Order: sequence, then C-alpha cells, then structure tokens
Amino acid sequence: MLASKDRIEIYREQIRGFLASNFYVADAEALESETSLLDQGIVDSTGVLEVIGFIEETFGIIVEDSELLPENLDSIQGIAQYVIRKTN
Repeated sequence: MLASKDRIEIYREQIRGFLASNFYVADAEALESETSLLDQGIVDSTGVLEVIGFIEETFGIIVEDSELLPENLDSIQGIAQYVIRKTN
C-alpha cells in the first residue's frame, strides 16, 4: 500500500484534474493545493454537490452531512486529506 504522502499527492492530482475538467480553472497547474475553491469562485454552492459526487464515486466513500465542512471540501489539500482520513 502506498504511504499517505504518496497517496495524498495522487489524490491531489486526481482532484485537480476533476476541477480543471468540470469547472473554469484558468491554469490548473497554477492552482495551489491550499487555495480556497469557494473564495476564488472556482466552485459555488451547486459545484460543491458535484465535488461530493466526484469524491463518492471516485474514492468509494460516503460524505456524511456532518462532514460538509470547509476544511474538508474547500481546497484540493482539504479534500485530499479528507479522503485519506475516510479511507484509512
């Protein structure tokens, strides 16, 4: 099994790719992992639902209502760390 450090990098790239294909991202490679997706206007409230669907489908986890928090869903890094926690 991959170390958490390797997994988080793979997850970040998958998440970045999803965002680039489904939302307007001028330069996906320049999008920093810690950047707020909501504050930058990349994802809106409806887009959060798309992100949740992506997480559930791609990583095979269920996002509970109590986990719908900015620290889990508002940045590439936050999403990747959330997925790591849910899949351990």
